[in-house]
Amino acid sequence: MQAMHSSSSNVPLSLLTRGLGVAGLLPFITGALVVASGPPTWHDTALRALIAYGAVIVSFLGGIHWGSPTSAAHDGARLWGVVPSLLAWPLLLLPSARIALIGVAAALALCWAVDRARYRSMGLSALLPLRTLLSSVAMLSCLVAAVFARS
Repeated sequence: MQAMHSSSSNVPLSLLTRGLGVAGLLPFITGALVVASGPPTWHDTALRALIAYGAVIVSFLGGIHWGSPTSAAHDGARLWGVVPSLLAWPLLLLPSARIALIGVAAALALCWAVDRARYRSMGLSALLPLRTLLSSVAMLSCLVAAVFARS
């Protein structure tokens, strides 16, 4: 199993992986643009959609650790695997969209920091540049929308 991890970090990312990662940014970017400059009738829907999508992505980022073969040997990895979901779920319930979006951005930042520290040991260091780009754009989108949120 260890050999698989060390060799996987040397494998370049496929075009499909990069494309799917970038496609995953579309709801973040679109949501922020609609909140900032879209029709007023779409404002609240775009806010809630962006918060929900952000919470889903935060949960997904935890799931990477839960399902990693290295988590079988480390309870800490399994523990971290559920923490993002536990952070993201309450954000869906907040009455203030602005605070929820700031919370999503903070949760994305925390997930990125943990992944940055753990990806090398998981054999996923090749993902770090893409992961950094995706997290940065997602966080920025949430923060831009938070600035323009009316609640």
